[in-house]
Amino acid sequence: MYSFDLVRPTSMEDAVAALGQEDSQPLSGGQTLIPTLKQRLAMPSTLVSLSAIAELKGVSVDGNTLTIGGGTTHAEVAAEAGAYPGLAALAGQIGDPAVRNRGTIGGSLANNDPSACYPAAALGSGATIVTNTREVAADDYFQGMFATALEENEIVTAVKFPIPEKAAYIKFQQPASRFALVGVFVSKGADGVRVAVTGASNDGVFRWSEAEEALNGNFAADAVEALSAPSGADMISDLHGSGDYRAHLVKVMTKRAVAKANG
Repeated sequence: MYSFDLVRPTSMEDAVAALGQEDSQPLSGGQTLIPTLKQRLAMPSTLVSLSAIAELKGVSVDGNTLTIGGGTTHAEVAAEAGAYPGLAALAGQIGDPAVRNRGTIGGSLANNDPSACYPAAALGSGATIVTNTREVAADDYFQGMFATALEENEIVTAVKFPIPEKAAYIKFQQPASRFALVGVFVSKGADGVRVAVTGASNDGVFRWSEAEEALNGNFAADAVEALSAPSGADMISDLHGSGDYRAHLVKVMTKRAVAKANG
């Protein structure tokens, strides 16, 4: 790890100012950034910790919208997002207790790991990602593996989730990392059915439109049975599983998620 300075602002204004300095980088829960620094794959001169900014934390409900502060940990989401059971259950499956008590939803969405759970929840819910400068629909936010619509020094301050009628998340996890080898989040709401897949594609999280169309007509696991799985050529292929295997899992996990959502 290279040497760096650490600043810990207590307001968004001070955080933005600190990030305006040359070679600065934001630090949220640190579950990805700290290992990266230890491996000397990044060398910022200043880390700007967001952990002391109170306005970035907390879970609230207003009507049919659940809002989660960007600095809210996975453990807090699991405990406090009861108004959206499918989302709370997803947060409780992330990593292990140490990860859940340090990692944050804003950090996860900013990093957009192709196997992370929250991107599937955001895309599968039709969420809105709120930053210090604007609001971005999830459909426009995720732009490929580790790529997002965030601009330099832009901070995820909150995520707004419309609360659906039904929702569930099922993942086939890699046992060592507990990331999703394939994870599927399904929701049924006023605007129809959404199916978001993480862990599978070379392009990161994506919506499976064919499944959405079938489930809009019949929200039952059987509606997915007749569909062909996505192409294995578009899927990640590594020592944990081939592209064809992951494509097969997309269909299997979708059926299980729908069954779980239906109770």
